[in-house]
Amino acid sequence: MTVRTAIIGLGIMGRRMLEHMVAHEGYEPALLWDPDPAACAQARDLAPGSEIAQSAEAAIAGADLVYLACPPVPRKALALMAAEAGKAVFLEKPLGVDIAASEDLVARLAATGVPVAVNFTQAASLAMTAVTEAARTGAMGALVGADIVVTYGAWPRAWQKAADWLRFRDEGGMTREVISHFLFVSERVLGPLTLTWARPSYPADTALCETHMLARLETAEGLPVTVMASVGGAQPDRQELTLKGARASHRISDFYVDAVSDGGPFHPVERGGVDPRSGAIRAQLDEFLALIEGKASRLATPQEALRVQKLVEAMLAGKGG
Repeated sequence: MTVRTAIIGLGIMGRRMLEHMVAHEGYEPALLWDPDPAACAQARDLAPGSEIAQSAEAAIAGADLVYLACPPVPRKALALMAAEAGKAVFLEKPLGVDIAASEDLVARLAATGVPVAVNFTQAASLAMTAVTEAARTGAMGALVGADIVVTYGAWPRAWQKAADWLRFRDEGGMTREVISHFLFVSERVLGPLTLTWARPSYPADTALCETHMLARLETAEGLPVTVMASVGGAQPDRQELTLKGARASHRISDFYVDAVSDGGPFHPVERGGVDPRSGAIRAQLDEFLALIEGKASRLATPQEALRVQKLVEAMLAGKGG
């Protein structure tokens, strides 16, 4: 049996997930919807057997699982519509941008009892599995904290520009879109974080999102997680999370590529030729099937996503220190 799926939001993330669902034997991406006809046409090229629904409501009605890759603001109403109709729900992150609205969403999703997860794409990745196991077994030695470094020549990046909302302060920005992933991983490995201080920088145009972010977060034991992020200048993209141990440290670059240091240079972990991105997305889909079957799942829960959202929004608001 395959899970009949609706994909709502056919931008970059929606089309990427569509490609992987087409290739996965457990899914039938039957119904697609986006308000942009061009996005629908691109998605139809990827999945000729899928139907472009007449509306989001029609797509939800015809599916057993609804994957929401639309921007954050409309996501709550669509998620509740699906869950209250008994459909499983797979949400893109961020969970939202308004804390009270997201708290209400999490509570109401839980009340429906349907399978729900949030797509923090590293949750079931090989890199995440390796660092979690190394921390659990003591292979890293005593944990001493984490560093998050994100730098871009421009934001949004060239391949993101079709998603125009990413450049605006209301819903977009690299803290919500990128740093949130690394905060999720940090909490999974180190435990819950509290924001100590944050200093975002914004352009003169108040409609636009942040260009820099400096922040310090801490675990309950006082272990620090430092964040340094910037936009501007001629440079390649840099997206790194380093989880540090007294005996060994693990660095995850570009979300999925892991390397280990015992005090010398970081050495990449050999994965036998497996593409780390494709492998991670397939693993996410495997985990959602387990969730539907009532089994344990490594996917991010709505409660975890809400914790990350609260950290992100507090960072964007700024906190002195």
